[in-house]
Amino acid sequence: MASKLSINHEEIPVTALNCNFRKKLGLYLNPQNTVAADWRTVAEMMDYTYLEIKNFEKRDYPFEKVLTEWETRPDATVANLLSILEKAERKDVISDLKEIIDDDCRKYLERQLRKPVQVPVVDSCGPRTKEREGITLYDDPLGLTPETFDAFICYCQNDFQFVHEMIKQLEQTDYNLKLCVFDRDVLPGTCVWTIASELIEKRCKRMVVVISDDYLDSDACDFQTKFALSLCPGARSKRLIPVVYKTMKKPFPSILRFLTICDYTRPCTQVWFWTRLGKALSLP
Repeated sequence: MASKLSINHEEIPVTALNCNFRKKLGLYLNPQNTVAADWRTVAEMMDYTYLEIKNFEKRDYPFEKVLTEWETRPDATVANLLSILEKAERKDVISDLKEIIDDDCRKYLERQLRKPVQVPVVDSCGPRTKEREGITLYDDPLGLTPETFDAFICYCQNDFQFVHEMIKQLEQTDYNLKLCVFDRDVLPGTCVWTIASELIEKRCKRMVVVISDDYLDSDACDFQTKFALSLCPGARSKRLIPVVYKTMKKPFPSILRFLTICDYTRPCTQVWFWTRLGKALSLP
């Protein structure tokens, strides 16, 4: 069946390309090359900045990291990746890996065809396992009426003072929003990763990401952000809202660059900050 499927690379996301392809593409592009374009040239054509590229240089297998972050963008299709490689004059790579690319694309299309057209009606907010019952302060202990929120707040401990201000401005005002703040709302004794994914996917309409230099060093924040992005590829549902509240020394995370930022660091727009954020979180 797979061989009969028509492949339109414009409609296939880069996430359809599997590990074997990524590894082989890295073998072509990771070594520094004075004759042909290497990963730095391709990263620049993917619209990464000089500072971001310098930061990738510190990583092992840098192009794999570049591709993993690029694939979260709305234009990250197989067609655009092939176009970038062609513009970088790496037709040799396209030619050598074409069979793998087409095979991965066919497998992706097969998986899409196997998805059920209709599924039984279920309560998507209900916990799926015992571990996910009674995880927040006001949950029904039996999991019958799970507590829900307007937004999950992704933050690191050093930014907690700003989270306090966010609570004051968004919960204790006319916005009357309900925020999910892990240290305040989640009961102890549960698996952090499992509960975070349950809250982000099932219990919260949106997620606010408090960006700072400390955020960039947090494994928990990295997981929460990438998990939220995976739920809304291309930011189609306005699910994730980045917030910057203080000046940063490190580069802004490239996986969030294509999203509109709520910036508290600019004095000229600071007066509108809470209004913009409150309105965004109040959307249905």
